[in-house]
Amino acid sequence: MRAPKRLVRFVIIIQLILFVTHLLIYETWTYSSAFSAASGVVGEFWIMLAVAVLSVSFVSASLLAFRYTNWLARAFYKVAAVWLGWLTFLVLAATVAWIVFGVSTLTSVPLNFHRLVEWLFGAAIVAGIYAVFNASWTRITRITLQLPNLPSAWRGRRVALISDIHLGQVRNGGFLRRMVSKILHEQPDAVLIAGDLYDGTAIDVDAAAQPLRQLKAPRGVYFIAGNHEQFGDDTKYLRAVENSGVRVLRNEKVDVEGLQIVGVSYKDARLANGFAALLSNMPLDRDRASILLTHAPDHPEIAEAAGFSLQLCGHTHLGQYIPFSWIVRRIYGQFAYGLSRIGKMQAFTSSGAGTWGPPLRLGSYPEIAILQFECESLCNGRSLHSAKRSPTLRTYQPSVSPPSRLRAFLAPCRTTRSLASRRRRAFQTQIRAV
Repeated sequence: MRAPKRLVRFVIIIQLILFVTHLLIYETWTYSSAFSAASGVVGEFWIMLAVAVLSVSFVSASLLAFRYTNWLARAFYKVAAVWLGWLTFLVLAATVAWIVFGVSTLTSVPLNFHRLVEWLFGAAIVAGIYAVFNASWTRITRITLQLPNLPSAWRGRRVALISDIHLGQVRNGGFLRRMVSKILHEQPDAVLIAGDLYDGTAIDVDAAAQPLRQLKAPRGVYFIAGNHEQFGDDTKYLRAVENSGVRVLRNEKVDVEGLQIVGVSYKDARLANGFAALLSNMPLDRDRASILLTHAPDHPEIAEAAGFSLQLCGHTHLGQYIPFSWIVRRIYGQFAYGLSRIGKMQAFTSSGAGTWGPPLRLGSYPEIAILQFECESLCNGRSLHSAKRSPTLRTYQPSVSPPSRLRAFLAPCRTTRSLASRRRRAFQTQIRAV
């Protein structure tokens, strides 16, 4: 009974938050004697009713989404999800409006509050419309990576990295078919899928994965499970992926023409101690180039200590849209998105191809990453770069541990001793013991 009780409490808390935010929007819009006179009692009643209905729309749609897969449930969920995203922008606009109102009151500066709200809410809606469009426009991000000890067979070769497709109520097999077409157009030598192919809502998992049958690459297509596949039993998801011809990596290593590719599922990479123990038992040759494919960039310092050349992941979505983009950057630091270095290892985090919840992106964009490999000794010091992001390679600062949990965002660690250094030393001790 604990799980249902926790779920009920969670739903109640989310719904209360939505009630409060919708009340803020309503009070902000109606806080004006000029507005009350213009709209009248009847107009104000209909606005109140519309806000009340919208306030329960997302929770209702989400509960239906985990049970039904018909077109009506999908349409209801899409509308409710878009509104939830727009609500975020409206809340930010309302907050700005009240701050300006407070300043004008304290300084006795005249202010047409309702006109200000009209402009701010209008800007919020415009931003929301752009965010919906931006979320549907998948870009190709091209990156050149220099890897030490890269096998000659992989020099100049390319790998496609895609993550966080989130097949479910918003995106389905049609979206995956378009992503497969984009990848095939790039003609990569291998394809890596870094988890969250599915959203976790009700869906015909086999039918949704059918487009993967067309995804072929000379050196293989590989998949690892993300958190959305592993909310519960991941068997049906992994079976559907395997039936489509994709190799599922279950905490194992494959040797692809001299390049070592290790895939670790989300639940086995989430906790530091278990992740370190798993990697310590992995038969990794440190004298050859290696790639670690995980879903989330939670413990890059452990991967670096294990001797990997490159870690690839997704999960963060770069927050999808403001203000969550800022929060994600605070939680994951330099590993929230893009190319970084920690010790001898490089790490790349993709912003993902799909969306979770509101199908909006503002401050991020959906992408498929095309990684081209070059041998470090042949590159003559050329800097690593991304064609669409900042060319600066962010280097990990060992004195500041990258937070990997929300509690680190709420209560930043103030210890002078680096968490990353402690984990690395503990891991190396464990390696020596083995």
